[in-house]
Amino acid sequence: MAEETKKVLFLLLDEYTDWEGAFLSTALHVGVVPGGEIKYRGYTVAPTLNAVCSIGGFRTLPDYSFENMPKDYAALVLIGGNRWDSPEAELVAPLVEEALNKGRIVGAICNGVSFLCSHGFLNNVKHTGNGLDQLKQWGGENYTNTEGYMEEKAISDRNIVTANGIGHLEFTREMLLLLEATTPEKIDAWYDFFKHGFM
Repeated sequence: MAEETKKVLFLLLDEYTDWEGAFLSTALHVGVVPGGEIKYRGYTVAPTLNAVCSIGGFRTLPDYSFENMPKDYAALVLIGGNRWDSPEAELVAPLVEEALNKGRIVGAICNGVSFLCSHGFLNNVKHTGNGLDQLKQWGGENYTNTEGYMEEKAISDRNIVTANGIGHLEFTREMLLLLEATTPEKIDAWYDFFKHGFM
C-alpha cells in the first residue's frame, strides 16, 4: 500500500513572490522525477481564506487560513514578498515557533528569512538571506548570530532552510533533500536540469 502523502504548507501574504515556491510545489506534486514517488502535497495558507495577490498579479485562493490550518504537517514554508514587516506577518511568529518546537522543517526565502531573523529564529543556525546588512536591519537586537551568516544562495542547518531572493532553485534543492523527497542523486539531477538545462 502506498505511503500516505504528508502536507507541506506554503505560507503566503499579499504581494508574495510568486516564483519562489513554484519549483518546490511542482516537484512535490508531480515528483522530483515526473512519474516517481510522491511523498508530499503542497497546500497554501494565508491570514484569512480571502484571496492573496502576488507581486506578479496572480490571485491565489488559499487552502487554509491561519485559524484552520492543519496541525499535522511536515514543513512550513515562508514565501518571500513585500509584506513580511506588516501586522499580519506578526501572526506568523507563533506558527513558526510551534513548528520548530515540534521538530518540523521550516523553510524561508527572501524577506521570509528577514522575518525569521527579526524574531530571533536564526540565532542558533547557519543561515543566509538578502545580505547581512538587511538581516541586521530587520533583526536589530533580536539578531545575535551574525557569525552564522553565510554568503550563499541557500543554506540548510538542522531543520531550517534559508535562501536569498534569487536562490529559488537552491532553496528547492535544500528543501527536497531535507524532506527526503527522493534520493539525493535524483535531486541533484533535478537541480542540474533546471539550473543548466541539461540532464
